[in-house]
Amino acid sequence: MTPQQFLVQIRQGKFPSACLLLGPEAYQRDYCRRALIEAFLSREERESGLTHYDLEEISLEAVLEDARSLCLFAPRRVICVRNAEMALPRGRGASEAETETSGGAIALSDYLARPLESVVLIFEAARYGYEGEDKARLERVRKFYAAVPAVVECAPLRAEQARQLARNLARRAGLEIEEAELEALVEALGAEAARIALEIEKLSLWAAGGGKLTGADIAALVPEARSSTVYALVDALGGRDRLGALEVLELLVRQGEYLPLAVSALAGQFRLALAARQQGWRRPDQIIAEAGRMGLRMWPARAQQVLRTAAAFTTAQLIEGLKLLYAADKALREARPDDRVTLESFIVSLTA
Repeated sequence: MTPQQFLVQIRQGKFPSACLLLGPEAYQRDYCRRALIEAFLSREERESGLTHYDLEEISLEAVLEDARSLCLFAPRRVICVRNAEMALPRGRGASEAETETSGGAIALSDYLARPLESVVLIFEAARYGYEGEDKARLERVRKFYAAVPAVVECAPLRAEQARQLARNLARRAGLEIEEAELEALVEALGAEAARIALEIEKLSLWAAGGGKLTGADIAALVPEARSSTVYALVDALGGRDRLGALEVLELLVRQGEYLPLAVSALAGQFRLALAARQQGWRRPDQIIAEAGRMGLRMWPARAQQVLRTAAAFTTAQLIEGLKLLYAADKALREARPDDRVTLESFIVSLTA
């Protein structure tokens, strides 16, 4: 189930005997754990009724033995178990069949067949992701905990989910952030919910609990968001706005941007724009699909910008721009008095 579905059940007073928070997304995992604890235990009960274990330090069988034990001082209990992956059998001989029939899996199944209604177990398996080699490992964890009645998928957020989370958090904090700045912030933070929540909290403190924030404010306060300024440089170059491009460069320098990375970002933008022109792409989804094949994360707003760049330059100009960027990159690797001079020369040449 999704974290949202799990939270709905908790609000309805439907508490599982055990749940597995599966996946690396920390914000959703922490939110679900906290919501379950606060709903199941009163503030007074949490002092003696909340127990934490780590399966790197204790066996699953010992945790289950504690779960069966009655406590005079805690009529209701929540037992949180970190590193749930450590219960799986390890070694070359640990096949998928052995995973499901191991002693730990059988002990868990036996306990959950007759659980104590006054005890809730929360298992957290955050080590493996949902892609690549981790996917198979995650499936082993899922099979081991097959007896657990509630499995909550804490997967990384999709782009729109991350934007909606940022909107909600900003609204709660009383912050006014334009959609473009909000999307740039989410993109710069890699759509990671925990980082989004942390940075919006910092922005709220800076704005004294509310107020309107500009793109410059966000770039100054959130280090990762500074990279979005590079794409403002692309827009200025696309509009042949030499003065605007030089002003953006000045902002990058003041922010302490590592200019070779800025050149790399510009080159990537120009390459995609050239591919868009040569392939005749007209829609953002075509750009996003091509970027995915190249192993790049591409957002709708960035894809729109690639299309704007492709429209602003001819094929010959894009090729010339890539040559100038190659020369700038080479110059930045050599002894020079100032990186900014190299980028200024590039801007002047491209906007001539």
